[in-house]
Amino acid sequence: MRRVFAVTALTGVLLAGAGCADRGEDPFAVGFASPAPPPTATTPAPTVTGDPGVCARAKQAGSAAVQTYVFKLAEMLRATGRGDRKTADAARKDAETALAGWRDALREQSGQASDPRLRTLLADLAAEVGGLGTDVQAIDETEFDRLQGRLDELCPA
Repeated sequence: MRRVFAVTALTGVLLAGAGCADRGEDPFAVGFASPAPPPTATTPAPTVTGDPGVCARAKQAGSAAVQTYVFKLAEMLRATGRGDRKTADAARKDAETALAGWRDALREQSGQASDPRLRTLLADLAAEVGGLGTDVQAIDETEFDRLQGRLDELCPA
């Protein structure tokens, strides 16, 4: 059941992004209505944990990585549909690189967090992100959503 939901959720993300793109005839084109937040905010918002900089950097890294991941995953699917294995492999590697960068950013921010709840949560998120790949059916969206909800609680705004 989770796999069906993960495929449905990812398809929804791809289609929602595609609706915002100037895609011509490409059904897998992905566009985003708003860009990722800037990497440096002038004054990070206050947080429950008292770690506004850590929260801002963790969320910014996640936003950028998810955009890249979804874009490259769609590129991989397009290339696979065309039988272009070389492009599909390159897109898969780029998607995996985006996830690895996100995982590393979460680990780094976990080490900088002063609040033990946030430190543990970011480490758990890093482990979950580290387990993601380009196999949509293998994504455990329930655990990921639970962790993301905790991050939203500890780092509102």
